[in-house]
Amino acid sequence: MNITIVAATSREDAVTAQVARFYQQVLAEQGVQAQILDLKDIPTNILETTLYKKVKLPNEAWDQMQDLVSKTQKFVFIIPEYNGSFPGILKVWVDAMKFPVSFKHKKACMVGIADGTQGSAMAMSHFADVLNYVGVHTLALRPRFIHIGKYVRDGELRNEEYWQFMRLQAEQFVAF
Repeated sequence: MNITIVAATSREDAVTAQVARFYQQVLAEQGVQAQILDLKDIPTNILETTLYKKVKLPNEAWDQMQDLVSKTQKFVFIIPEYNGSFPGILKVWVDAMKFPVSFKHKKACMVGIADGTQGSAMAMSHFADVLNYVGVHTLALRPRFIHIGKYVRDGELRNEEYWQFMRLQAEQFVAF
């Protein structure tokens, strides 16, 4: 099984990437290896070379990202809330992928994170619509981690309930 965890923001030093690593640990506990795709690594010239271009320009970094997505069977999206929805870079990433082959008939789950009290609920709802459109089947359980900045410190997640939700979701997702 090929699982890719997507840290769905391009912000440097984002909590999102740390939560992706925690999720990777949870999957490893279940004997499942997963790679992390951090959207901060999207090539900065993606708009000029790939997005909406009839003739794509050479972009080795993007080609490697596309290859990873093509080989992935299941995605775990760690989605921070930005202005009541998901980060725009996540939509750019989806839009730049080959359609429909990159995502059609694949599976995904989502974890929402936010410093506020909604835990990225609307962001996950909005992104679920995008995933449905590109043909991805999504797991119903969508944990929402509120006030995430209070619980991620010194490279550790200090909230046992959040660990339990990740373990429960990961168990369901592996079986999905």
